[in-house]
Amino acid sequence: MTSNIESQMADLVLYHIGATREQLVPETSFIDDLGAGSLDLIELVMAMEDTFAIEIPDDDAAKLQTIGDAISYLKRRRARMWSQLAQPKQKES
Repeated sequence: MTSNIESQMADLVLYHIGATREQLVPETSFIDDLGAGSLDLIELVMAMEDTFAIEIPDDDAAKLQTIGDAISYLKRRRARMWSQLAQPKQKES
């Protein structure tokens, strides 16, 4: 894991779920591999929202099963935010 998002996500997982750095690969399942419970996952999603200044709808949060899922989701959200910022504003007539 090398990008800023990946590094921050790793720190969040280490803090909120507990793991070793060696376990933090994209395929690692929060529940099956790290033994996260529902409260752990709620706290992780809340920490993601705070860290990345986004709101994660419950439907989206339920789809985040692995570290890779979470990282991909965050990258997509960041790309969407940047593309919206890059669009020129429409002048009101």
